[in-house]
Amino acid sequence: MAKIEINVNLNRVEGDLEIALTLQDGRVSEARTVGTLYRGFEQIMVGRTPRDALVITPRVCGICGTAHLYSAVMALEHIWRIPPPANATRIRNLCLISEGVQNDLRQTFLFFTPDFCNEAYRREPWFETLTEAFEPFRGSMYRETLAATRRVIEIVAHFGGQWPHSSYMAPGGVTTPADLRRIVACRAILDETQRWYEDRVVGAALDDWLAMSAAEDYFAWAETPAHARSALGLVTRAARSLGLHNAAGGASHMLSYGAVCDPEQWGAPYDAKLMRGGFYDGESGAVEPLDQKLINEHVRHSWFRPYEGGRHPFAGETIPQFQPGGDRYTWVKAPRYGDKVVQTGPLAELLIGGDPLIASLHAAEGGNAWLRQFARVRRIAHEIFYARRMLNELARHLDEPHFIGPAKAQECDGEGHGLLTAARGALGHWVRIKDGLIEKYQIITPTAWNASPRDSEGRPGHWEQSLVGVAVSDPDDPVEIGHIIRSHDPCLVCTVHVLETGKRVSYLP
Repeated sequence: MAKIEINVNLNRVEGDLEIALTLQDGRVSEARTVGTLYRGFEQIMVGRTPRDALVITPRVCGICGTAHLYSAVMALEHIWRIPPPANATRIRNLCLISEGVQNDLRQTFLFFTPDFCNEAYRREPWFETLTEAFEPFRGSMYRETLAATRRVIEIVAHFGGQWPHSSYMAPGGVTTPADLRRIVACRAILDETQRWYEDRVVGAALDDWLAMSAAEDYFAWAETPAHARSALGLVTRAARSLGLHNAAGGASHMLSYGAVCDPEQWGAPYDAKLMRGGFYDGESGAVEPLDQKLINEHVRHSWFRPYEGGRHPFAGETIPQFQPGGDRYTWVKAPRYGDKVVQTGPLAELLIGGDPLIASLHAAEGGNAWLRQFARVRRIAHEIFYARRMLNELARHLDEPHFIGPAKAQECDGEGHGLLTAARGALGHWVRIKDGLIEKYQIITPTAWNASPRDSEGRPGHWEQSLVGVAVSDPDDPVEIGHIIRSHDPCLVCTVHVLETGKRVSYLP
């Protein structure tokens, strides 16, 4: 029985990524996700004034800086008990949605779909059509996506002055108000984005697409010319022909912090969302209310100073301690919800949030690599819907404030957290202030949940579970691994940076 070990270095992800695999008779028998360079943003924050978080944390990532800024400001507002005005929340939501639409489109059509242009698929009936659409720098959809995403991210610039690394949110609101000029400009951008999404991405009007609620209705509609020639129709046909709807279920449990903060509600537990969050129990199928106290991180197999079991972010620590050899293999921690391994991302967000089509498809086929990517494209419709709602509400409330700053006495010591749904899933910042300075800062990114290593009990993380059993036809070109990992939209920039480690393939006796 042939046994092979390979290290797969993936491109077209945010940051590079290495996956260590053991193949047994051509199938993955064990997987490890490896991050090989410590960054240390959490250590950088210690000892700084709390408002430094608003400048530093957006630089955690060049794609989802708005999400990190939003989480950071929510944590400070939690500590100081500062309710932001409704218009501030509407502007924050609008900008976060703009960043999310940009990411979801680029991830799908610039990062995920180019794998279908691999020469290994030359004999597939869809190969030429998909190559014409998605070939990097040449494909029609590839080029259109670049143009559409450059346009939609302008919404952030209207309120933040720049993107990425904007710092226009502050405890108590935002620095720039909505006015008629900005609303008209943003509405024009959103109209363009929606028309392109309807015509080229899904082949249907937004309302009709959102109204589709049953798996059998989607599969019947998928054969119609309008959807079959759309970008999502092409991806669905190719992905399902390769069996991606039967692959990479991974962890059955899911986690979402909910999407789109409710402008009209603020207060404990500081997580009111227009699309609900929670924990999806993969064994019972029930959605339970989120309890952030159950979140904990393990470092048993990570290169950090050891501690026993899992610790909540307020009790945890991020102290690097590189230990070559042995059974520690990554700079990524292992987040857990209680003792559960979970996955997060658009599939979790829409399943927990109540999208009926995603729930129907999940009930029919379970979690899988195709559905994960399908959910990301489906989520864009919800993002456009809520962006339009935020703009309409801003237009009706132009005379309301966008900022109500805290009194000096409010800027006290304490603990707070900011939880929201970023482009890749559940993002959380936990902050403790003591004597007016940051004493502890912990960030758990969506990729940390998905790419986690084994925990203290030896339970593999979600990606590590997803890859076991996958057939790899060519160890020197493991395109199957690319499909699965890229369906999660990895962001190792947020989590770690990755370093090439030398020889890729080693054959074991």
